[in-house]
Amino acid sequence: MKTAFTLIEILIVVILLGILAAVVVPQFVDSADTVNEGKALTDISTLNSVVEHYRVKSGSYPTGVYAVAAETLSAADYIQEAPTAPTGYTYSYDAATGRFSSTGP
Repeated sequence: MKTAFTLIEILIVVILLGILAAVVVPQFVDSADTVNEGKALTDISTLNSVVEHYRVKSGSYPTGVYAVAAETLSAADYIQEAPTAPTGYTYSYDAATGRFSSTGP
């Protein structure tokens, strides 16, 4: 005798998979946001430490906007390259205070 799945059994499995997906998928989306926020905070913290080291050695903060200041730090071998902001974030630099900052969601 052959056995097969009934329509009811298949519907129950599909409903359970839908419920499971509704619970799991938002957690993956939230974890990506957390990772992006962590990267932005780490990048800015590192840049602010490096720019203070640069100021101690050279006597002044780098001038210009973020790209120029980061390139100055890179050219002076304080960083390998300017960090790229994660999706949804932008990095900026205030030459007057020598502080890097980020804006994002």
